[in-house]
Amino acid sequence: MRSLLALTGVALTVRTAPLAAQASALGEPVTIAQRYALPSAVLGQTRRILVYLPPGYATSGKPYPVLYLLDGGLQEDFLHIAGIASLAADFRRMREFVVIGIEGIDRRHDLIHPTIIDSFRALAPTSGGSAAFRTFLTTELKPWAESHFRLTDETVLMGESAAGMFVVETLLRQPDLFRGYIAVSPMLWWDRQSLSKASAGLLARRPYPPGRRLYLTIADEGGEMREGVDRLVEALKRTPPPGLEWTFVPMEQETHGTTFHPAALAALRLFFAMPE
Repeated sequence: MRSLLALTGVALTVRTAPLAAQASALGEPVTIAQRYALPSAVLGQTRRILVYLPPGYATSGKPYPVLYLLDGGLQEDFLHIAGIASLAADFRRMREFVVIGIEGIDRRHDLIHPTIIDSFRALAPTSGGSAAFRTFLTTELKPWAESHFRLTDETVLMGESAAGMFVVETLLRQPDLFRGYIAVSPMLWWDRQSLSKASAGLLARRPYPPGRRLYLTIADEGGEMREGVDRLVEALKRTPPPGLEWTFVPMEQETHGTTFHPAALAALRLFFAMPE
């Protein structure tokens, strides 16, 4: 028996008929994903997981690459990315891939690494759980996904803002966990830019497993946000670890609120490009 149960299909229903006609034309739900409940011993809570499968998954018999999406709930970024993934079914410059969205509960706790600075503790008092959340991804979510769905070893982790910082931290501290990393406007200003300040040393401490890739972008954010990203880019230039291919694409025409969708489309086209 599987360790978790499907709770519900994620459905969107649009009703456009006049009131008099609704009795016969209420419409039908459109299901784009399944939602699951995954008990986590690491986190001491049950996490909700959304899974988008390509249209041909049921009959193809083949394995698919997989994107693990942080902030992956229905009210978060899942619909954006499932929509992009659906384009791949029409062979629009992308191979088909599975999307596994991790719905947030307390994103500041899960995605932000600890700080000893009082002002930052006051800003995000529940922060500091990123290491435990990474253990959940590694020891519970990924094994469950690999046992329930046909997946290749082409795994990609994606996130924006706090989730983008979590992506960067994962790449720097445990680069073996995923093959691809997509960080959109990572909030590297956190903790007085401690992660970006440590990036050169973390990049140089050991060779990266072969075939690792990073897509990094930032919108028109300035100040410490941009300083942190620029410091990371400089470290990548000075001490590029063997085995890591990286791309930095500033999107200064976008804001923090608008950059995710165009950045995600560009990154996913790159990571899941159709073969020449």
